[in-house]
Amino acid sequence: MVRRVRREEEIEALQRRVVRLERRLRELESREHINPGNMVWIFGAGRTGSTWLVRMMGDLQGHEVWFEPWVGELFNPDRLQMDRRRGKSFVLAPQYKKTWLRSIRNLILDAVNARFPEATVNGYLIAKEPGGSVGAPLLMEALPESRMILLVRDPRDVVASWLDAHRRGSWAQQKKLEGERCAGLSEEKQDTFVRNTAMRYLKNVGNAKRAYEAHRGRKALVKYEELRADTVGTLKRAYAELGIPVDEEELVRVVERHAWEKIPKEQKGRGKFYRKAKPGGWREDLTPEQIEIVEEITAPLLRELYPA
Repeated sequence: MVRRVRREEEIEALQRRVVRLERRLRELESREHINPGNMVWIFGAGRTGSTWLVRMMGDLQGHEVWFEPWVGELFNPDRLQMDRRRGKSFVLAPQYKKTWLRSIRNLILDAVNARFPEATVNGYLIAKEPGGSVGAPLLMEALPESRMILLVRDPRDVVASWLDAHRRGSWAQQKKLEGERCAGLSEEKQDTFVRNTAMRYLKNVGNAKRAYEAHRGRKALVKYEELRADTVGTLKRAYAELGIPVDEEELVRVVERHAWEKIPKEQKGRGKFYRKAKPGGWREDLTPEQIEIVEEITAPLLRELYPA
């Protein structure tokens, strides 16, 4: 008799616990979280106008900016050697892809919910991620409902811009690197720098392009050259392809606010972060040998994106 009473009490206790857990689950499910479908990732490479683009987008009503989270670099397939490591002990083993893709997804969404607890409930979060573009394929596979912008610029102009940024006295030297100031780029090292920069462009934009082609959700291809030539028209087209409503009058105001002409003269020019905003300037900035290096390395992307 006593055992039966105890058993009934244990059953009742378990039932109460189940009720509490179910209530807690409903509470968690009812909380407002970031809608992954309202995230817009900007992939490509540095010095492609991504800062300009994201500042315009961030000024639109209902938009927030996640400025260079670098989360894509965590999932650099080359660094992880994912094409070679296929054993079941590897943390990203192919046979467990469903599991670790969910983990990547949770990592990103948890970070966003912590960083933007209110602003992203009903609005849009623009993730500026050119530096992490090498990991774009995995990020977009983990968040297939997210939207994506592939932002590209002629690689010759990109390399020329980076080359200027790393010459002695340029803006990049003002940034501290591991506690020490950048030494600057000597003349004899410029060709090596050009080669390495072109290779980095090929990897970042190449991976971003693969993610773009595989993505089945909303996406837009934006060329810097088109953005400079017709900023309002290019943004209108991109927003239409992304499926995001935008007020044209507000868009015009934002574009005017961030126009090249509004940047103070002392903040523009050689060695400055805002250099020249001139498509095709690479013809003046690179030597014939440097042009040949860039064209040889980035040939696959040049042929498709910037055919002669």
